[in-house]
Amino acid sequence: MSQSGPSTDRPPVRRARHLLDPDDLRPRPSSGGMSIGQVQKWVMSVLAVSTIMHLGIGVAVAAYLTDESRLDARVGLNVIAGVIGVTAVCVGRFIHGHGALSWWLLLGPLPGLVGAYFTFR
Repeated sequence: MSQSGPSTDRPPVRRARHLLDPDDLRPRPSSGGMSIGQVQKWVMSVLAVSTIMHLGIGVAVAAYLTDESRLDARVGLNVIAGVIGVTAVCVGRFIHGHGALSWWLLLGPLPGLVGAYFTFR
């Protein structure tokens, strides 16, 4: 008895390498990538730190542009710029769940120090 339909003894269809073979799907590679939560933390901390640092830099620029006769305002604005920079670093560390004290905190007063350099040179 012979079958009149398609033969089951045919060799499998060979597909080109660039085409997807639904019978032989490759497993997803398990990469050591970050989870969505980790990526969200990094994005949030980068946005927060850069935004707050821009505020500190703006206050330092305001100190630079303040009239030279207002020494108290120039000093005060540079101190405020340094405090804002420290706040930015602390916010970035708190978003990641770390404590405020670290070597990164030394970067905090940078807007105030650079502003003081340009203001009083």
